[in-house]
Amino acid sequence: MPIFDHLGITVEDLPRGIAQFDPVMQALGFERTDADNSVAWYRDDETELILFPARESGTGPHEHGHVGWQHLAFAVDSREEVDRLHAIALAAGWTAVRDPKVFSRFSERYYASFIEDDSGIRIEFMHNPPPEAPAH
Repeated sequence: MPIFDHLGITVEDLPRGIAQFDPVMQALGFERTDADNSVAWYRDDETELILFPARESGTGPHEHGHVGWQHLAFAVDSREEVDRLHAIALAAGWTAVRDPKVFSRFSERYYASFIEDDSGIRIEFMHNPPPEAPAH
């Protein structure tokens, strides 16, 4: 059983949020399901990300560094996948916060990019393979 079952995110403009999230979530292998006043993406029937519209218009965008959301990191299988997802997100209207690169402060293996949508929601695509076993 996964520790995280689902994540709900509130966005300022639901149709715009769907337009920005859908290409990214589908590229990550999630399947979309529309509902009344929300949309959800599922993967392996275990993980769900849900977008909801703001209850009050004009309350966004979220400001990074304020109390609340920081970012969600998606672990992927390669640096090339980080690059591919970053490009898909930019084409869907996300803004690059940090282009793909090695973040050596974590490790020389940690390759990631950070993007932000119109509602100030920040996500990361990251690849951090385990260290190679020493040769005998």
